[in-house]
Amino acid sequence: MIRIRLSHSKSGALRYTGNLDMQKVWERAFRRARLPLAYSQGFHPQPRINQACPLPLGFTSTAELLDVWLTDEVPLDQVKTAVETAIPDGLKIRAIETVDLHAPALQTQVDTADYVITLHQAVEPSELHEHISELMASPAVMRERRGKMYNLRPLIVAMRILEPASDSIKLFLTLTVREGATGRPEEVLLALGLDPFAATVERTQLRLKDLHPEPL
Repeated sequence: MIRIRLSHSKSGALRYTGNLDMQKVWERAFRRARLPLAYSQGFHPQPRINQACPLPLGFTSTAELLDVWLTDEVPLDQVKTAVETAIPDGLKIRAIETVDLHAPALQTQVDTADYVITLHQAVEPSELHEHISELMASPAVMRERRGKMYNLRPLIVAMRILEPASDSIKLFLTLTVREGATGRPEEVLLALGLDPFAATVERTQLRLKDLHPEPL
């Protein structure tokens, strides 16, 4: 058996495909590629395909991660070629590597994510910069999710305005994506007084936890 990690982008119409449906998209792709998918045990075996963390509907990404188990060892270049011919438009394989079979589940390894947000609304850069500074200096930014209040501020690792490359203002965000502590870009926009429906969001990087930190 072999465990393979795919880094890929997600764009186009697939940005409106939810996490569960993406699982089916990948399963069909590996079947079409005629690769030996491994399945779970039990009464309802499922293909062993794990996505790093859900990408909200409407977001695009250049940094998604996917772990797949195959029952037989297949050369990585052969896997990449086969999958590329089977995936739909909107998916693109960026890198592929093998992973230790006994490594923790991919979902538990993700630590932070980077986002680039393009604003399609009238915003004064100086005022936005001031709002960002105030938010980052606040010890608490209370928001409500599913009827419960939570503090958004600890979930924001970094935030800044990117140097303008066009007429649109772009924000750079680094948010935590740990279990029970996931920052959502749209909540940050709302906390800044911005309309999340007048912005496009792209995830540009997923960082994994350092499982082997250097000794002190």
